[in-house]
Amino acid sequence: MAPRPRLTPFAHAVLVLVGEGGAGPHDIVRMMRIGRWSWSASESQYYAEPKRLERLGLLRSRKEPGVTRERTVYELTDAGREELRAWLAEPTAEPRIQDEPVVRLLASEFVPAEVTLASLRPLRADLQAALRQVEHNVERSTELPHRAAVLHINHRLTRRLIEAHLEWLDEVEAELGR
Repeated sequence: MAPRPRLTPFAHAVLVLVGEGGAGPHDIVRMMRIGRWSWSASESQYYAEPKRLERLGLLRSRKEPGVTRERTVYELTDAGREELRAWLAEPTAEPRIQDEPVVRLLASEFVPAEVTLASLRPLRADLQAALRQVEHNVERSTELPHRAAVLHINHRLTRRLIEAHLEWLDEVEAELGR
């Protein structure tokens, strides 16, 4: 048996998004946008990573008719499924969060409070839009019955994260607005 390739957590995320039903690069990017609170990467990475995973033998591709041209659809290989099983048996790492607003608040000593507040206030509308998107995602999770239960759990976590950021923003506005 060949040794397991050393994969990044991002590579595993792509394998999971491809899942048993298969997915094209546009599908993967769409899923990434929906789940951006759980994982964030540039869209170009979501287009490149399936090709790399195919070269490693973890995915295979096929062509299907698309709306305007042929589209590539990736599927897990047996080796890809085995990689996911092995990865899932390993202890998980703690969550990694890249939170730019937190860093901006830490840097607030370099500008007047009004500048920091002005840079953070638009975040509220984005967070409220993200909450609406989560509700939409909850409604659509029935389209994936094999994942509906775990999607609901993840959507509840996402909702709590967004609500925590809204509460954090309230605190920031109260503190810096004095």
